[in-house]
Amino acid sequence: MKAVTKIKICGLTHPEDIHYLENYPVDYLGFIMYPRSPRYVGENLGYLLKISKKAKKVVVFVNPSLEDLNKALDLGADLLQLHGEESLDLAKKIGFHRIIKAFRVKEDFNLEELKAWQSSYALLLDTYKEGIPGGTGQTFNWHIAKLAVEGGFKIFLAGGITPDNVLEAIRIVNPYAIDISSGLEKSPGKKDPHKIKIFFEKLREVS
Repeated sequence: MKAVTKIKICGLTHPEDIHYLENYPVDYLGFIMYPRSPRYVGENLGYLLKISKKAKKVVVFVNPSLEDLNKALDLGADLLQLHGEESLDLAKKIGFHRIIKAFRVKEDFNLEELKAWQSSYALLLDTYKEGIPGGTGQTFNWHIAKLAVEGGFKIFLAGGITPDNVLEAIRIVNPYAIDISSGLEKSPGKKDPHKIKIFFEKLREVS
């Protein structure tokens, strides 16, 4: 097991949550720019990006335009997370080093799908659910993610991570990073300080 697994906390919408997370070793903060998500930040994106002083800022899109992506970078995004059916050409125009490409995993998921995007900053594996591009709050078969890690892919593990299962996720998968959103919430977009505290207490057990 690695000494340190990176932590990405996604779905942030409230300034006070960002300020609170400054007290913890968070490596990435995620902001949703998908209008159908209950965690959509919309016109508040620029303001929220300015608050974070420590963590890398990740802006999450579903089938965005090149203009959308460039605007997010101009506002201060460090990385762009793509959760739709984006083309390799779009990623190339932005630069693969700025891209986290998300894949929704079913039982028959073929790891060969990851190879075309391997030069991205990282690949994120999330739970497949029909009609929902992410944020399901459900886990998938982590042994598929383990095979991806063993295959040399830089993996962010998402989908149903909570303070209760994070140690098991790290033990099984050994991912580069854990991505958690609903598992730390009181309600969609509003984080729970108590859950955050418990989460990081659990993580000390593997540091």
